[in-house]
Amino acid sequence: MSDEAPRAPLVELRGVRRVYGSGEAAVEALRGIDLEIGAGDFIAMMGPSGSGKSTCMNILGCLDKPSAGQHRFQGVDVGVLSADERALVRRSAIGFVFQGFNLLPRTSALENVELPLVYRGVRTAARRARALAALAAVGLADRARHAPNELSGGQQQRVAIARAIAAEPSVLFADEPTGNLDTARSHELMQLLAGLNAERGLTIVMVTHEADMAEYARRTVYFRDGLIEREVSA
Repeated sequence: MSDEAPRAPLVELRGVRRVYGSGEAAVEALRGIDLEIGAGDFIAMMGPSGSGKSTCMNILGCLDKPSAGQHRFQGVDVGVLSADERALVRRSAIGFVFQGFNLLPRTSALENVELPLVYRGVRTAARRARALAALAAVGLADRARHAPNELSGGQQQRVAIARAIAAEPSVLFADEPTGNLDTARSHELMQLLAGLNAERGLTIVMVTHEADMAEYARRTVYFRDGLIEREVSA
């Protein structure tokens, strides 16, 4: 029998509520949820519009904070941090990929991937090397000098993923990452994410409306009416 203590979750929500507005106009987006995300997890969050999944992701990604309950990230109580301190957590430990690729149009794929490293103060040579390695990891080493308008939608989303992983985040949050892609490109992208999870141990949390995309995840968490309705493991 091992004497090792169980590892603490990478991210943990306990009794988290999120209310927008006040009085009669108040909307309770989350009504008291518990969720644990371990290092190396790949979680899909599903549910109808207004179910709370996007609000949950915003809290997990330190873009928002709970109205009540506790959000811990790498053991730190995020709820007591200032806006600037939460921004530091995002910059140092979290990567984001969105439905819109959010690439700068007049800069190359390489320069787009370098951008978060610029904000971190990484020196030019190291920054360039990490960005090129990230592009290689998503199969775009030969497109480093191409501008976004010279790339397909699937390639642009790969650049967005490279930009996220170049900063070596503890967790990658993906919000409808296949929403602007056709079926074939969507499956290619999900195979890429599953590979990063399996081969690099990258923790991924993804919001999706598509059940066939959620099948790539290790766990699927279903939201309804601000609550976690059920959870299914692959």
